[in-house]
Amino acid sequence: METTSIRAEQIKRDWYLVDAEDQTLGRLASKVAQILRGKNKVYFTPHMDMGDFVVVINAKKIKVTGNKETNKTYFRHSGYPGGIKEFNLQKIRQQQPEKIIINAVKGMLPHNRLGRKLLKHLKIYNATTHPHSAQQPKTITL
Repeated sequence: METTSIRAEQIKRDWYLVDAEDQTLGRLASKVAQILRGKNKVYFTPHMDMGDFVVVINAKKIKVTGNKETNKTYFRHSGYPGGIKEFNLQKIRQQQPEKIIINAVKGMLPHNRLGRKLLKHLKIYNATTHPHSAQQPKTITL
């Protein structure tokens, strides 16, 4: 018995639409990361970009549990001594709510050039409208 390996030209990419309103952050991010990686397909190959495109709408209305709204912190460093900046989830939600989902999904993808390539297939919008209606995304519920 031999293992079949899929070629790049045989990969079929779909578009999925996910509504993030009242969804828990971690559960949404793990499902989106699986779709981006291509683990929902029969011929999953770990070293190839097999994933689909995911459009997330209503990113501003994502839900977190417990005291994460005030206690969860995000760090950024400029590269210079003393250049670390710290923000909590509440402040990030006001300024750039799409960064919350990007950061959660990015942590669940491979930390190499494949992961950076897969992250480009994720499209996040704060409102219910998006410019990808021509791709006819399939709506999935989580």
